[in-house]
Amino acid sequence: MAAERDGARERLPAGATAAGRPRTPRLDQPRPPKRRLLPEWDPEAFGRLSESVARFLGTGRFIVWMTFVIILWVLWNVSAPKELRFDEYPFIFLTLALSLQASYAAPLILLAQNRQDDRDRVNLEQDRKQNERSIADTEYLTREIAALRIGLGEVATRDWIRSELQDMVKEMEARQNGHKDQHGSFPAMRAERPPGRDADDR
Repeated sequence: MAAERDGARERLPAGATAAGRPRTPRLDQPRPPKRRLLPEWDPEAFGRLSESVARFLGTGRFIVWMTFVIILWVLWNVSAPKELRFDEYPFIFLTLALSLQASYAAPLILLAQNRQDDRDRVNLEQDRKQNERSIADTEYLTREIAALRIGLGEVATRDWIRSELQDMVKEMEARQNGHKDQHGSFPAMRAERPPGRDADDR
């Protein structure tokens, strides 16, 4: 029986179960990498190259050099000896070269613009988060300042203490003046009292 089971297992095709269905891949094992027909490249490096090319195409130096090359091309194919001319009028090869340059320049410029849009989106998101943090900090400081003002309203301030001390000083001066007036009237009463006492004695 064991030999028959081993023979049945050997007759099964690779990757198939006893029921004839293909074996499902295991979840605990990574899938093998798929083969690609196209060559692989670094998208970041290609993006930097496209940005540098697009940046050069948008400068005045490129326009000057392109104008100089076109003028030299036309003058050479018009005034040079006939056996040395390589693109006679109507300059079909020049037209083809300019069309090829434009067909490559447009996608490179679009790719550079897409990368710039991605950077702008990231910067905008960072600015939005920074603004949210700034608003939260401002609201927190506003609440703290309001709480401090409320707390200071219930605490004795320097001006209030000064006014209270001035009132106390004035009150003490008034009491001292009243006390002096009372002591100043005592000698007069004493001076008038002896004659009365003599009258009583009499």
